[in-house]
Order: sequence, then C-alpha cells, then structure tokens
Amino acid sequence: MSVPTSHPLDQDPAFALHIGGKMAMHSTVTVDDAEQLSLVYTPGVARVCTAIAEDPALAQRYTWAARTVAVVSDGTAVLGLGDIGPAAAMPVMEGKAILFKKFAGLDAVPICLDTTDVDALVETVIRLAPSFGGINLEDISAPRCFEVEDRLRAALDIPVFHDDQHGTAIVTLAALQNAARFTGRRLSELRAVVAGAGASGVAVSRILLDAGIGDLAVADSKGMLHPSRSDLNPVKAALAADSNKAGYTGSVEQALRGADVFIGLSGATVSEQAIAGMAKDAIVFALSNPTPEVAPEVAAKYARVVATGRSDFPNQINNVLAFPGVFRGAFDARATTVTEGMKLAAATAIAHTVAPDELRADYIVPSPFDPRVAPAVTAAVAEQARRDRVSRR
Repeated sequence: MSVPTSHPLDQDPAFALHIGGKMAMHSTVTVDDAEQLSLVYTPGVARVCTAIAEDPALAQRYTWAARTVAVVSDGTAVLGLGDIGPAAAMPVMEGKAILFKKFAGLDAVPICLDTTDVDALVETVIRLAPSFGGINLEDISAPRCFEVEDRLRAALDIPVFHDDQHGTAIVTLAALQNAARFTGRRLSELRAVVAGAGASGVAVSRILLDAGIGDLAVADSKGMLHPSRSDLNPVKAALAADSNKAGYTGSVEQALRGADVFIGLSGATVSEQAIAGMAKDAIVFALSNPTPEVAPEVAAKYARVVATGRSDFPNQINNVLAFPGVFRGAFDARATTVTEGMKLAAATAIAHTVAPDELRADYIVPSPFDPRVAPAVTAAVAEQARRDRVSRR
C-alpha cells in the first residue's frame, strides 16, 4: 500500500520524523559490475554457503549474524501505553534498533509478532534465531515475559536479554551504588522498598539482592509480598521467600517508614507524607513514566537524592546506558548467554563512569551521550563473560 503524500498528522514534528519509518537497510559492499555481482550473489556466494554448511560456526565470520540483534516484541507492554499491539509497537522497536547502532555500532532488526501466546512466541523466536547473534526481548507483559525469556535462554546458545527487566535493573543498581557512595553509605547498609512486582520490579529486586543490599521488601497492587500470601504467582512467591527480612505485610507506605530507599516501578502514587517519613538522607527513585510515583520536586523536599525515568529531570534511569554495551560486550566475547555476573559487571562499569569527585545529588548516573559509557560496559561485560566461562573467544 502506498504512503499518502501528506497527512494532517505530519504537522506534528514527532509524526514528521516517523514518515516512512526511522530505518532502512544499507549494503556494506558495492555491486557496480558483473564481477562484483558474481561475488555478492551467484556463483561466488555458493562457496561461502557450502563452507558454512560444513562448519556452521563460520556464519559468525561470513554473515551479519555476529553483529545483529533481533529486537522482538508482541506489543503487550509498550512504554507506558500498555497492550497496544504489534503494529503500534513498531515505532518503539525501530527506535530501539537505532540506539543499538548509535551507541554500540550493532545492527538491529525490529520484529513485532502478532501473537501473545507464550508457546508461539518462543517457537517463532527459536525459528528466527539462526539469522541473529542475540535476542533483545522488549515490551512483553508480565508474567509471560519471565517464561518467554527463561525458555529462550534454555533453547538458544546466543544472548537473550529482556531489556525491560535487566536493562532497568542494571541502571538502577548503578544509580543506587552511586547514591549510596554520595550519601556515605554502603549498599549493605540500606533498607529498600520496591513498589511494583512486574517485569522491571522483579528484576530490579533480584539484582539488588544479588549485589548485597541490606534488606528489600517488594509490593504489588495488593500490598507487600510475603511468604504467607496465598495469591502469589511462582515468580512473586520466589521473590517473597528471598526478601522482606523484616516481615512487612501491610502497604508500601507503612513499609516506607524509616526506609533508606524507595524505588517505584508501579505506576501507582505514593503520598508526600510517606516520603517525609523515610530515613535521613533518603534515596527516592520514582521511575514510572510518564508520571512518577511521587513528583520529583515533592520528593526533593525530604530525600537527599531523587531519580526518575524521565529525560526532563536530573538522574534519568535510562536503559540506553546498559543494553548497547551489554550486547556489544557479549558479542565481542561471543558469549552463549548473559550471566548474572555480566549484569553486575555492567552496573559497576556504569557507576564508575562517574568519578567520586563528580558525584552530586543531581548527578549519580552519566548521560546516555557520555562517550565513556558504552565502551566501559562493553569491556566489563566481555571480561566477565570470560570469567564466567560463557565466552567462545
């Protein structure tokens, strides 16, 4: 179907930028004569195909797979828009692919699948996998996203990474490490409350526990997660068993009394009174977009450090600080998976990009445009892949 020459929405600069999509394919070689044609296509290409058939590992050298990511979504949890479907998700996935190129020099292909069935999602991605060096899962709703990622990780020998979970978790940990440093504390001295037990809430909680946070309690829409609740799915039940040492059973606001850290990943609201009741030098990460759980200017009345998920406030927790370098590091090491150690290494690399004498209340994470970030994450992830013995290089 042809694209109309004009549309009333074209007057909006966001729509104007998206006319025809944000991506195109470009060749890395020229085809200007018969000799070049014979190498790009038949008969020369047959020699390459035959060699790969005899040794499939050669595809990493002689095709684009070693530098190409599949960005896969079913459109069920897109940004703050929810279940808007695969067609409407495509502009976001195109944008994600552009960021891979911009910050890590990797090609990426947006793939929006017209199914929400877990079996179909998994089977489709497995069938597509030979064309790619890694799979970036994006905007798949919880709890299905956990099963999709787990099954793909088990089935494939290339990195599979659900960015809504792990990208958010990596950058949140990096920011919290620096916020703790800025306020003169260690992570092990902090008690945190996490509002939200979806994909990002679970992943953030898990990485903070792995990193050694002092205590952490998580809430979903029905209250705090604790082992005596009978309404928890397996993912929440496992998290309840591993967290909440203090045994909170009430609301988020009750658990926030005297807490050192609040991390919001829920879309809910938290009262000013609850933030006021937190400990001295409190740290507030109100990360829901576009509306944070508590207005940053309100949180700043009581908290020493405030971060959001928005670009128009200081300390943006932005996944672009993590995923380009994570994939580039995994690709450079030819890693078979992304380990928990690689995620922790990425967080530390991001945190250390901000030097101790640079730390301020409004500068605990670097800018996504800081040219030091992606190379630092890449190097840290690649080295950790070798240490974790998942590297093929």
